Amino acid sequence: MNLDYIIQIGKPMLEGAQTTILLFFIAIIASIPLGFALTLMARSSVKPLAWFAGVYIYVMRGTPLLLQMLFICFGLPVLPVIGEYLVFDRFVAACLAFVLNYAAYFAEIFRGGLLSIDKGQYEAAQVLGLSRWQTMVRVILPQMFRVALPAVSNESITLIKDTALLYAVAVPELLHFAHTAVNRDFTIMPFVIAGIIYLLMTLVLTLLFKYLERRFKFQ
Repeated sequence: MNLDYIIQIGKPMLEGAQTTILLFFIAIIASIPLGFALTLMARSSVKPLAWFAGVYIYVMRGTPLLLQMLFICFGLPVLPVIGEYLVFDRFVAACLAFVLNYAAYFAEIFRGGLLSIDKGQYEAAQVLGLSRWQTMVRVILPQMFRVALPAVSNESITLIKDTALLYAVAVPELLHFAHTAVNRDFTIMPFVIAGIIYLLMTLVLTLLFKYLERRFKFQ
């Protein structure tokens, strides 16, 4: 096994890693605000909203992400009447599945963060004359984020690994190119390289979140 071979298989695998990273950023950027919106809905005094959010979170957390992705890719297009309007590019369908799934997990993380905040914080904000919006933005959200950050970190690392599920819907990402090289060359080295690339990505995330945890800890 020489360096030339590693460079040869490493180039397409790094191109596949770009798809992995793109999916990660799309899922994180979209699912975190959606998850927080679901948290607010679940805590709403409007019963239909709270019921919808509760059912949504239960369904998305209670069924496999792979099943959800396959349903969006291959199930929606065969629905009667509306199926023809629900045909998505496979990468787009995968992004949609990841966003909808992880939003439910982030919703539970944020719910736990909100529950950890003492009710006296709300009362103190009222005494100071802060509006509900000001109370949420200036008092509650910073504390909630500090409490929820370790769980968000763990979920983000899980997300970067779950991107390998793209392989199931034939989207050419990191694992796809690694498996292709293994079948072609009869060597496990592509899997080893893929594992190293995943470890590097999770290392970057781990360092980033540790920095954020240290920063928010002393605020």
